[in-house]
Amino acid sequence: MDKNYSLKEIPLIAEEVIKNLQNKIVLFQGEMGVGKTTLIKEICKVLGVEDVAHSPTFSLVNEYHTNNNGIVYHFDFYRIETEEEAYDMGIEDYLYSNQLCLIEWPENVKNLLPLEATTIQLSLLESGERNIQLKTN
Repeated sequence: MDKNYSLKEIPLIAEEVIKNLQNKIVLFQGEMGVGKTTLIKEICKVLGVEDVAHSPTFSLVNEYHTNNNGIVYHFDFYRIETEEEAYDMGIEDYLYSNQLCLIEWPENVKNLLPLEATTIQLSLLESGERNIQLKTN
C-alpha cells in the first residue's frame, strides 16, 4: 500500500490499513506531527474501541477495549531513553499477547521487536497531504 491522502480521508485510510494487516504488531514511523497518533485514534475507532484513544507519551502504553471484547495496545516510545525501560515495563508480554499492538517511535526499541511486523511509514507532502506506505516483514 502506497497512497497519498488528506486528513478528511483518515477514516478510509484506517479501514484500508486494517484490511491490509497481516500480523498484530504494527510499527508507525514518521516525523513528529505527521499524524501517527491521529491515524492510530482512527484505527481504534474503526475497530470499535470504546475508550478515548490518546497518546501514551508518559505512560508508554495504553490499553483499549473494543466492543467485541478485543484489546488494542497503543505504545509511544518517543520519550524512552533506553530499551531496558521498555523491557522493564514488560513489553514482551504485550508483544506476544496475540493482541493488536500499535507502536509509535519503534526505532527506540528496535532490538526488542519481533521480526514479523507491519511497518507504516507516514510522511507529510508539500501539498499538505500525507503519504502512507504499508510494508509487512
